[in-house]
Amino acid sequence: MAWFLVIILALIWGTSFILIKKGLVVYTSDELGAWRITIACLTLLPFAIKHIRQAEPRHWKFLLGSGLLGNLIPAFLFAYAETRLASGLAGVLNSLTALFTLLVGAVFFHQAITWMRMLGIIIGIAGTSVLIFSGGENTNMENTMYGLYIVLACICYGGSVNIIKHKLQGLKPFVMSSLALLTVGPMALVYLLTTDALNKLQHTPGAWEALMYIAILAVFSTAVGLVLFNKLIHISTTLFASSSTYLIPIVALMWGVLDGETIHLWHYVGMVIILVGVFIVNRAK
Repeated sequence: MAWFLVIILALIWGTSFILIKKGLVVYTSDELGAWRITIACLTLLPFAIKHIRQAEPRHWKFLLGSGLLGNLIPAFLFAYAETRLASGLAGVLNSLTALFTLLVGAVFFHQAITWMRMLGIIIGIAGTSVLIFSGGENTNMENTMYGLYIVLACICYGGSVNIIKHKLQGLKPFVMSSLALLTVGPMALVYLLTTDALNKLQHTPGAWEALMYIAILAVFSTAVGLVLFNKLIHISTTLFASSSTYLIPIVALMWGVLDGETIHLWHYVGMVIILVGVFIVNRAK
């Protein structure tokens, strides 16, 4: 069952990057980000309402922090990055979350960090440099620099994970996630209403199809993925659950290649270096 859940999670989260790409065919990056968080919030709204009393007053500022860093900001950053960056490469760079979780914990939450884990972080950053700044002769450096937006999103994810770990331990993960989305969902909805997104549904060909991809992204990557991950944690260990980190880039690259994206040899080299760094960070004591 544990291995089955790891594979399903890798498929769900590895597919999210191609879904972003499909949504961007019609919607701008900010419209996509707003759609994604709004739909995700509505998906988990019944659970948030049911469990809202479990959150104490002291929890809400940290729920807002987690909602911003773990959901709202990355949703916009990933969408913006993929306006110029291949979805497969975006999936590979997402693996950096494990490294930045450790770094943010060390810098802001006084968590001890061993020399082996520091080595893993350095290797991961080196792999990121190879992936972003290397490619074929026709590689557009301006486009590849958009990978830095995903690096920033991974830093946000690292901050959110540490907030959850150190400030929201009194709440169950599923309750915490639904309430964190509740804090940022209204912001996304209000912003969505200021854009041209709703008008596109009426007048732009393909708008409903693009929204379908975004809805699948929001429902499965957020709601279903969250439930499955919590189940995986329950029946195994956090270390085993992190196994999906190594499979997500493979799935993302597969979708990218199937969609006609060109992945150069140095991109694969960068991916391997990043995953080696992530492996060292996860296994080192």
